[in-house]
Amino acid sequence: MAEEKPKEGEPEAAGKPEPTLFVAPSPHLPSGSGATSTRWMMLDVLIGLAPVVLVALYVFQWYALMQLGICVVSCLVAEKAFTAWRGRSAHLGDFSAAVTGVILGLSLPWSAPWYTGVVAGGVAIGLGKVVFGGLGQNIFNPAMVGRAFVLICFPVALGAGAYTDPQATLDVITRATPLTAAKQLGEGMGLWPLLAGTVNGSLGETSGLACILGGLYLCVRRTASWEIPASVIITVMVIGLIGDWLSPGAWTAVHHLLGGALLFGAFFIATDPVSSPLTIKGKWIFGVGVGMFIMLIRLFSGYPEGVMFAVLLMNAIVPLINRWTIPLPVGGPVPVKA
Repeated sequence: MAEEKPKEGEPEAAGKPEPTLFVAPSPHLPSGSGATSTRWMMLDVLIGLAPVVLVALYVFQWYALMQLGICVVSCLVAEKAFTAWRGRSAHLGDFSAAVTGVILGLSLPWSAPWYTGVVAGGVAIGLGKVVFGGLGQNIFNPAMVGRAFVLICFPVALGAGAYTDPQATLDVITRATPLTAAKQLGEGMGLWPLLAGTVNGSLGETSGLACILGGLYLCVRRTASWEIPASVIITVMVIGLIGDWLSPGAWTAVHHLLGGALLFGAFFIATDPVSSPLTIKGKWIFGVGVGMFIMLIRLFSGYPEGVMFAVLLMNAIVPLINRWTIPLPVGGPVPVKA
């Protein structure tokens, strides 16, 4: 049966259903996501973080519990205070402030003084989120804003020396972190301790296996876009393999992948739906940029780790990435008048 042609003067799309467009502020839920609201998305993140938290509690015991508690409470109090100051009611039930507090606590060393968590929590919520307009409006990852602020303010309390205590009863915290040992002493180590988490470091960066398990949960649920951690990991592995070929040593590409906060950052920090790109192509560009900055900082700077700086640097150009990767509109490009 021949298709009926539109009458003269009638639009081509007449009689055909128009596409439905939903416009709403971020954070945007990915297509196919198991989360149906911001609250459920944040609950998914907390579930994904559970393996990392459990390993941190097992390895660092009371130190981890105290650090996480301080950061979560500080973020909740800051959320309540700043929203009240703006004359609005705080929605602590969406768990966004709690997620920020857990990620912030996991990014700090076990030895960080109590006031670093308090200051970092206040800065994360105040300068990292509320100052931009609240949830969904922030440009930078709030937890990393707080972490960067206290690193600059309290360099001694958060430097390499803060991770070790020769007099401690816990054996794990008497040794230097793997990245510091590799950077300063050229030492390598077996891969199993990095995978299992029986090494020193920030609370959330010790166990590669815990990060992979929690991260895969988020990717399967589509709460996190798998393109970002995949591009970060691939980029780090490629640069690491090139480094192995040019200058073989005890610290290999696989060590770079499992050591430090790379997996934690790739799955739980870089995938923040508010401060990462919206398009598929943009997510790949973002992840490649994060991976390149991580390796650039690790290999050529005085810092043993670069995840925090890499994410913040790429957060700054996310608006440009979104502009560069605008998808083709429905029906093709808009005609340009002669």
